[in-house]
Amino acid sequence: MRMIFAFLAGALFGAGLFISGMTDTSKVQGWLDVFGDWDPTLAFVMGGAILPMAAAWAFAKGRKPVLADSFPKPVEPKLDRGLVFGSMLFGAGWALVGLCPGPALASLSYGGWGHWVFMAAMLAGMGLAVPVRARIDLTA
Repeated sequence: MRMIFAFLAGALFGAGLFISGMTDTSKVQGWLDVFGDWDPTLAFVMGGAILPMAAAWAFAKGRKPVLADSFPKPVEPKLDRGLVFGSMLFGAGWALVGLCPGPALASLSYGGWGHWVFMAAMLAGMGLAVPVRARIDLTA
């Protein structure tokens, strides 16, 4: 049952990314181009995600999920150099390509070979993240 709901949630997420234009690299880069030909429409996508999620977390407080033992605990907010540096790398990749992980995966079936190259590079970066982080922590 859990897998069925996971599949349905993933399909809904992917459909939302496609319909909203988040899988269109030019639309995403237009959102990031605040000093040029700025396209503010993705603010509605972000609001359309943040507002219902905030309501869902408020509704879930003190409740038990149907398909799990408990809801995940919120992560303690901690601003450190790893978060700042990782955010900068993520943002640079998003700005250069116009895709982040969810939309990149959703666009593989129609995005052309460039999306596959991005996905391969993203997976390589994810694979390198743990050993690089361990090395950074050793030198700190």
